Amino acid sequence: MRITRPTLVLDKEKALHNISKMVEKANRNNVRLRPHFKTHQSAQVGEWFRDHGVNTITVSSVRMASYFARHGWTDIMVAFPANILEIEAINKLAARINLHLVAVNIETVAALAKELEHPVRLWLKIDTGYRRTGIMAHDHAAIDTIIEKIKASDTLGFEGFVVHDGHTYKQTDADAIQTIHNTTVYLLHLLRDRYKKQFPDLQLSIGDTPSCSILEDLRGVDEIRPGNFVFYDLTQQRIGSCAFDEIAVCMACPVVAKHPERNEIIIYGGSVHFSKDVLLEEDATENYGRIVELTKSGWGEPLEGIDLVSLSQEHGIVRTSTEMFNRYQVGDLMGVLPVHSCLTADLMRGYLTTNGDRLEHLSGISEVEGI
Repeated sequence: MRITRPTLVLDKEKALHNISKMVEKANRNNVRLRPHFKTHQSAQVGEWFRDHGVNTITVSSVRMASYFARHGWTDIMVAFPANILEIEAINKLAARINLHLVAVNIETVAALAKELEHPVRLWLKIDTGYRRTGIMAHDHAAIDTIIEKIKASDTLGFEGFVVHDGHTYKQTDADAIQTIHNTTVYLLHLLRDRYKKQFPDLQLSIGDTPSCSILEDLRGVDEIRPGNFVFYDLTQQRIGSCAFDEIAVCMACPVVAKHPERNEIIIYGGSVHFSKDVLLEEDATENYGRIVELTKSGWGEPLEGIDLVSLSQEHGIVRTSTEMFNRYQVGDLMGVLPVHSCLTADLMRGYLTTNGDRLEHLSGISEVEGI
């Protein structure tokens, strides 16, 4: 299939390898894998997980939950603080599937208790160090108040505590990631010990790709929710979560101009395709993507002497050595490994596999299609 504009190419075999590795790790640790589907947001990619025995999933929005419910998924967690303005859509979902919601405050729980028409499993999000959102692990007064409100509800069932250790993304040292994980598990165990008499089946759920990829021992929790691992990206490679050959997506971008006076190549591929996520190199230069050579079967390892150094809306500026500059001509396709595959996939709204198949993405489906 001929590529004429920026296209996100997906290597199915690499994605299947990544899925298989995580499924096997979850099985070895006797934890439930509830992968986060916000990375791929594709019904077809979702089927690859189902083929590996996965039957519980995580999403980041009610719309995403509705999409995957339409494709046969019946146990879904929306791992974003419940938005009470979407109560109508939440009720429709709760009538069809085993729906898990997340709350971080009493106001949300009170509104859900009042407005829900069908049973929902509710998790409380705990902040163990990320400082994005969540109840502090030591704030027993707030947790007690919320749990009493849940217990008084006919539709809310308290499922347990959920954590996202997003601060592992700022690490490149396995010991630092291990320390973050150990701290989270310790704090979650303290909470479980406090509430297990009231809730003997209380569950503990964690979810971040660096911990789940790098650490071998994930015991001590009931569930893991990594998402980015299905594709990985340059950020995960920098952290140590994956090798270059495990990155399963690559942007194919047309070369549209060359500037020999500054050894720069212009590609059709900008921030509306990649996002503005960036990696800082040791010399403080910015890197928006690593260049790879596209082949008939996919792509190779990152090339030296050539990097994507700047993005505007549609343009990408690639700075090269003289040797690399002469390697590309206007009209060629250049392969670029993305810094953040989740955002790149969301912006590109679909995939072209290395086998030539087109796969859908939720963001490419209109609101009028019943989502």
